[in-house]
Amino acid sequence: MSIGKTRGFLYTLARILGDVNAVKKGKVGKRVARRGAGKVTGRGLGKLFK
Repeated sequence: MSIGKTRGFLYTLARILGDVNAVKKGKVGKRVARRGAGKVTGRGLGKLFK
């Protein structure tokens, strides 16, 4: 298993754990909004520095 695959797995695991934690705390809406904002920001920066 390569370092890249391991890192990808760990990031995926962290995202799932964050989702579970948000459900436990009742903050799912806030998490969804922040993840959406992060995706939009990332896409915008990706186009800017392309």
